[in-house]
Amino acid sequence: MAKRHHEGLIYTMVLASAADREMSDRELRTLGEIVRTLPIFLDLDEDEISTIAGACADMLNDDDGLEAVLDFIKDTLPEKLRETAYAIACDIVAADLAASQEELRLLEIMRFALQIDRLIAAGIERGSRARHMVV
Repeated sequence: MAKRHHEGLIYTMVLASAADREMSDRELRTLGEIVRTLPIFLDLDEDEISTIAGACADMLNDDDGLEAVLDFIKDTLPEKLRETAYAIACDIVAADLAASQEELRLLEIMRFALQIDRLIAAGIERGSRARHMVV
């Protein structure tokens, strides 16, 4: 069974992917890679991802969906995982190799909601950009 922090992190990735109203194959592949490789997900059963992602999508479809998802993320993550959440959101956004205005605005909203310091956020964003750079 997924732990609450797993749900919060998966909600973060779904939210980042849905920011431009389109979940690309690259974003979905990146989400899968993150879950398979980050130590925080070692005890997550991958079969639960689609159920959690579906619950997030359902919540996003409500009138106050964005606020509800952001509150859920903040409520389910211990403070020490908020930078991790922001980093994986940046990786999802960077997966398409170009960030839309909607995605950049979402990252700004997320940074504020998770209380990520602006300089720390800039470092996280630059790291994501560097990891996803192509020639």
